[in-house]
Amino acid sequence: MALWEAILCALLAAAFGGLYLAGAFRKRRANEPPLEKGLIPWLGHALAFRSDGVDFLRKMQKKHGDIFTVLLGGYHFTFLMDPLSFGAVVKEARAKLDFNEFAEELVEKVFGYQPSSLSHKIMDSASTKHLKGNGLVVMTQAMMDGLQTVMLHSLGSAEGGRPWEQDGLFHFCYNTVFRAGYLALYGNEPRKGENGLPGGEKDDLRHSEEVYEEFRKYDKLFPRLATSTLSYGKKREAERLKRLFWGLLSVNNVHQKDNISGWVREQEQQLAEEGMPEYMRDRFMFLLLWAAQGNTGPASFWLLLHLMKNPKAMEDVRKEVDRVLRESGQEVKPGGAVINVTKEMLTDTPVLDSAVEETLRLAAAPLLIRAVKEDMKLKMSDGREYAVRKGDRIGIFPYLSAHMDPEIHPEPHVFRYDRFLNQNGVKKEFYKNGEKVKYFTMPWGAGTSMCPGRFFAVNEMKLFVFLMLTYFELQLVNQDVEVPPLEKTRYGFGVMQPTYDVQFRYRLRY
Repeated sequence: MALWEAILCALLAAAFGGLYLAGAFRKRRANEPPLEKGLIPWLGHALAFRSDGVDFLRKMQKKHGDIFTVLLGGYHFTFLMDPLSFGAVVKEARAKLDFNEFAEELVEKVFGYQPSSLSHKIMDSASTKHLKGNGLVVMTQAMMDGLQTVMLHSLGSAEGGRPWEQDGLFHFCYNTVFRAGYLALYGNEPRKGENGLPGGEKDDLRHSEEVYEEFRKYDKLFPRLATSTLSYGKKREAERLKRLFWGLLSVNNVHQKDNISGWVREQEQQLAEEGMPEYMRDRFMFLLLWAAQGNTGPASFWLLLHLMKNPKAMEDVRKEVDRVLRESGQEVKPGGAVINVTKEMLTDTPVLDSAVEETLRLAAAPLLIRAVKEDMKLKMSDGREYAVRKGDRIGIFPYLSAHMDPEIHPEPHVFRYDRFLNQNGVKKEFYKNGEKVKYFTMPWGAGTSMCPGRFFAVNEMKLFVFLMLTYFELQLVNQDVEVPPLEKTRYGFGVMQPTYDVQFRYRLRY
């Protein structure tokens, strides 16, 4: 009897210990934010949050105000919903609020990659060198070359007219921008032939198409893979795709390419010099591909769709594109040379810049997360202070708390291409409660987690639209089609994707 009593006591102790670790017995302390644990130990409100993060956070905000703590999958998240208070998190030292801890957990789960102690520093250094300043000039040209290959390989005389082609707009944009970016970053198929002639555009077109098709399979699984909610069969498929890309983008395969970007090459070399094993560097290559190309294609879709749905916006952007091209001394004409859009030309497009920023306001929904490294106080803009615990996490979801705030952005669900356009050249300012809002949009994150490739990503989108408006006639199959709703499972993971595609027609203008 004593043995069974001992076993029962041990089981009860383990159960209560598990419940304690799962947060079942957590109580709100003095000066802490309102606490919502949910009814399910460990999971808490995770299912509701994953189902529709915006709806869940909106309900919590309505109930508790601009700060509250919720249990999500074993972690207590304190959400800060007041954009005037974001600086308290964004500017805090990493010794107190650390971004890397969450990011490292995510990339290991999703890409199988285990960062080294210097990985973050190596990526920041390479991005500063190659995705900004003079390096951005080179990368923008590489992207231009990639777009010419993917988009304009069938250019020729338009005598006799060109037939309309039809496609899904999301598929077309994502496919085109991804493949061009892939060629710009990872290079071209090796040169062949006795005289060293290139293997040809056909090889690059075929290979990049194959890579895109497999990438899209993985991309569709990504949100549920990241939140550990894949079915057994889908999880096996995700593992298959990961291994496929580890091989496809292996160090050995990538180094056989021509024209590999310095951004990719130098990071791999520095990780090798640091002593990272080759198999882990193969996985890093896959991480780079998703980080660089997982958002720009979907963002280009939203940008082009909004322009096509708004004739005035399309007219003004097209006029600007025509002006910039004319001032560069280039001209599009039948049988003429293919135009070359440079980084310098892209710095003179304020209307397009505003349209891009408005697109990202509507479509980018990242979740900024910081791990709390020590007990600390969080001061709000109105002077209130709240205690947050070591081991918890702080979350900022700017899509709901800033992008969609009607006081900061009137009619927030409406696409206004000139919302960020200030005619006098002075940076436009936004206000809430009479106070200037610094973080009025945050599509790229902020502080230490701000996307280091944001300038290149914007140039990718602008180059794509520049070429589309210059070389093609465009029209929606149904001009009255509604802008598709956002796919809710992707909240928190960057640029959103549509719940369905929109059909459009296109044909060469010349």
